[in-house]
Amino acid sequence: MVDGGVRHQTVRGPIFIGGAARSGKTLMRWMLSSHSRIAVSRRTDMWPRFHGRFGNLTRPENLDRCLTAMLARKQIAALGPDPDRLRRDFRRGEPTYARLFALIHEQYAERWGKVRWGDQTGSIERHADQLVAAYPGACVIQMIRDPRDRYEALAGRRRSRPGAVGRTTAEWLGSVAVADRNRLRYPDACIIVRYESLVAAPEETVRRVCAFIGETFEPAMLRMENARRYDPERARSSDGTPISTAYVGRYRGRLSRRDLAFIQAVAGRRMLALHYRPDPIHPTRGERVRWATVGWAPSVVRLGRRGALDALHRSSGDSLVTREAGR
Repeated sequence: MVDGGVRHQTVRGPIFIGGAARSGKTLMRWMLSSHSRIAVSRRTDMWPRFHGRFGNLTRPENLDRCLTAMLARKQIAALGPDPDRLRRDFRRGEPTYARLFALIHEQYAERWGKVRWGDQTGSIERHADQLVAAYPGACVIQMIRDPRDRYEALAGRRRSRPGAVGRTTAEWLGSVAVADRNRLRYPDACIIVRYESLVAAPEETVRRVCAFIGETFEPAMLRMENARRYDPERARSSDGTPISTAYVGRYRGRLSRRDLAFIQAVAGRRMLALHYRPDPIHPTRGERVRWATVGWAPSVVRLGRRGALDALHRSSGDSLVTREAGR
């Protein structure tokens, strides 16, 4: 289910925001955190970093080691948990990692006067099986963004390395595959939200998200008044709204033809399924030869064997890039 869906739930569980880097997770977090009932943390990485790593938590020494390691992570320490209270509360219920994580988030939400907690952690959607099993009513919101814009955004922040476009495209394809799996397996718990829909039609998209998570839409979610990071966008906006489409299609004129052709050749079919139309490139014969034999080599290695074979196949002759873009 992409950009929509309404579910009727009696239990309102935690909300997890996931997706690949530079896909709009932070924007979604601030929107949800601007709701009067919801507090969303960021990058705690509790499930990927700490789940199951310290043995049985019924043993006090294991619980102590786990808490020490967790509180050493600045993103968790920033939530301001009370270790003594955590230990007391933890002893009163099931000694599971999921419950320990929830207690930390509940304290954080409580300090903000909120009744429902959430967490923004990159690729948390890969833990959907565990999240759905551990938390009744849990919701996983997975952000998806045009792989070309995502690569352009990452290229501007990371030191360029050979094969970077291959690695980034592989990450995107992996993220989309997980989204498809979760959507089919847990249609009432997992939703896909396109970044482009969020910024182009923010109220409509946020209303759909609110319906999915079982909350009432609040206009404050679009204003995000406590999000100082969006002040520049707020200042440039004619209506004071910090939400902008300025970064949609930003890749045009910024990515090389070679990198653009690579992304579209490898990810073209999945892009179309998510309503991202490939751009016409029409490479010359010389460009096709150079890209297939030399220019794409590091990226093909980064992409992996399965993606490499697909990329090489599509790079020859009348590629998917040209065929699909011309329709």
